[in-house]
Amino acid sequence: MNTELTIGFLPLVDACLPILAHEHGFAEEEGVSLRLVKDMSWATVLDRLLYGHSDAAHLIAPLAIAATLGRGRPAQPLSVPFVLGLNGNAITLKPDLAAQVRPEGGMGSPTEVGAALKVIADERLAAGRPLRFGVVHRYSSHNYMLRYWLAACGIRPDKDVDISTVPPPFCADALRRGEVDGMCVGEPWNSVAVQQGAGEIVLSTAQIWRRGVEKVLAMRQAALEEKRDTVERLIRALCNAGAHFVDPENWDRNAEILARPEYLDGSAELIRRAISDQLLIARDGPVVHYPDFMFQHREAANFPWVSQAEWLYTQMVRWDGTPFDADECRQAAGVFRPDVYRSALLGTGAPLPGASSKVEGSLDAPTVVGTQQGSMMLEKNVFFDGMVFDPHDIQGYISRLP
Repeated sequence: MNTELTIGFLPLVDACLPILAHEHGFAEEEGVSLRLVKDMSWATVLDRLLYGHSDAAHLIAPLAIAATLGRGRPAQPLSVPFVLGLNGNAITLKPDLAAQVRPEGGMGSPTEVGAALKVIADERLAAGRPLRFGVVHRYSSHNYMLRYWLAACGIRPDKDVDISTVPPPFCADALRRGEVDGMCVGEPWNSVAVQQGAGEIVLSTAQIWRRGVEKVLAMRQAALEEKRDTVERLIRALCNAGAHFVDPENWDRNAEILARPEYLDGSAELIRRAISDQLLIARDGPVVHYPDFMFQHREAANFPWVSQAEWLYTQMVRWDGTPFDADECRQAAGVFRPDVYRSALLGTGAPLPGASSKVEGSLDAPTVVGTQQGSMMLEKNVFFDGMVFDPHDIQGYISRLP
């Protein structure tokens, strides 16, 4: 008899692994039955999880940490035994603004686009009409990637520009109505805005941080311990779904599945583009291939690196304006559970890193790394501004941020 797990999700391409684990029978093979529940905002996904209406959730990584630390609501410890993918987001601006900041026919570099945007941001601020950006949640990688990029380019978030929350399915509408000048959101919602003529893509977040952590599988800590065996079986199913997802032979079929009304309720063509790293950046422009736009499965992409949780905590401190707290940092680091991931995959063919933490942003060329199981090569993981995050010097890193 299968053990049932209820998983909440938002209609985004990076909800793919639980969906495909269910649709292709990978979960069933592991003795797990999945019930998938679609919501329209991250706040609702989190509420459903915290109140026990779901067993697990497709969740933005920083929100799992914020909930554990009690940012914005009473603290409730969450655990992340599996990362659902890296990057997969883009920055999309209104067409007239996009035309002023990026080169014709393609995406620009973060530095060049940021420099051009700063001129406009300064002009708009002087005129009393600051640029407005939308992000999907205060505690989202979208918010942190956007802010990281703006600040590194000399644009001060919350002072030079305004940033507000817009749920992913409504981002294109917010652009079209002029409620925001730009947004940072996951696919397919950038492509929806482009298709509607409401916006044009100027950057991928993979250009800001090449291997930035994005969505995670989050659970209440107590529920994970209670259902530990089932969770480990789910992790194996999700890994099998990841291998299926990255195989080009499966892209058409998987795009059709994800496009169904009960999942993304969207265009299979747009979804297939995101899966295959193809982006239409302007409605009448060319399709641009950006390798690893949505990074999945390879290079232990699903491994919950503790250093990534710690980097997210540095951004939480930075943008909440709170002091660094060593105890809080330990709690944040403890949200990511590489021990559960390792336990689930030990003895399978899946490669397992030898360490649970690493220096983020330090690799500018493919590098062979030590493993507990199998072999592994990690490729570039740089930040666009050249900064490096060493988890052994977290306070020093925070002090160097602009």
